[in-house]
Amino acid sequence: MTMKTILLTGAAGMVGQNILEHPAINKFNVLAPARKELDLLDGDAVRLYVSERKPDIIIHAAGRVGGIQANIANPVDFLEQNVMLGRNILMAARDLGVSQFLNLASSCMYPREGETPLSEETVLTGELEPTNEGYGLAKIFAMRLGQYINREEKAARFKTLIPCNLYGRHDTFATNTSHLIPAIIAKMHTAKQENQKTVEVWGDGKARREFMYAGDAADGIMRAVVEFETLPEIMNLGLGFDHSVNDYYQTAADILGWEGEFSHDLSKPAGMKQKLVSIERQTAWGWKAKTSLEDGIRHTHAFYSEGFAL
Repeated sequence: MTMKTILLTGAAGMVGQNILEHPAINKFNVLAPARKELDLLDGDAVRLYVSERKPDIIIHAAGRVGGIQANIANPVDFLEQNVMLGRNILMAARDLGVSQFLNLASSCMYPREGETPLSEETVLTGELEPTNEGYGLAKIFAMRLGQYINREEKAARFKTLIPCNLYGRHDTFATNTSHLIPAIIAKMHTAKQENQKTVEVWGDGKARREFMYAGDAADGIMRAVVEFETLPEIMNLGLGFDHSVNDYYQTAADILGWEGEFSHDLSKPAGMKQKLVSIERQTAWGWKAKTSLEDGIRHTHAFYSEGFAL
């Protein structure tokens, strides 16, 4: 049997690298171009690449990503670049006859005042969280464009997974641009190494977040590729439970053996009070994440210690 070919965008990112490490990827021929080989912001280059390689399925994992600080500082880039990335690869797939397309979106697409847990049908029913609105709008654009293509093209099966917040191996650990858990790990590691007595937390630490280990997300994504026909057109990929920001800090402190105290800067933005996705469709589809928070932080800190920490 001829192996199917996957085109994976964003292969150098955290999600992309975790997909490439998943054992199921070995069942496919994989195209994982770096930016110097394929600039996704160049529509003509994207069309030429897809035309020449003829992938059977595209996993769109590329994106301009970052934490609250980065989103607040660069809203133009987060909106414009992510819209262009999605538009170029989606339209190339449509025009060149790639019938299977797996778009990776974000829970930033959900309304800031949405009822928890956030279900897939509530996208576009309210205003987004202002601190990452540009990114959320871009992800909504890609999801909707895929749905429109499905309506117009009988053979098209363009589907979207909406992961909750992710962390793990190959994450970004710069405290001013990264997401919550990698930033916490970096701060806790430094506090332990430098014997710091206090660590600052933005806000009161009571906001609640759902964070899945990226290795689990890759497992769900590869399950979606293998069982593509049974995958719903739009589906959350999550845990079904969350923790407070304070809980994440304390868990990391316990694992790293730091015994200081936390201070809370109430002048800093903390984002939505809670962001927890519904896993009703995911459960019906028959998949769940396996890695505990403690194990996930332990694995992620080991990765950080090996390659990033001084």
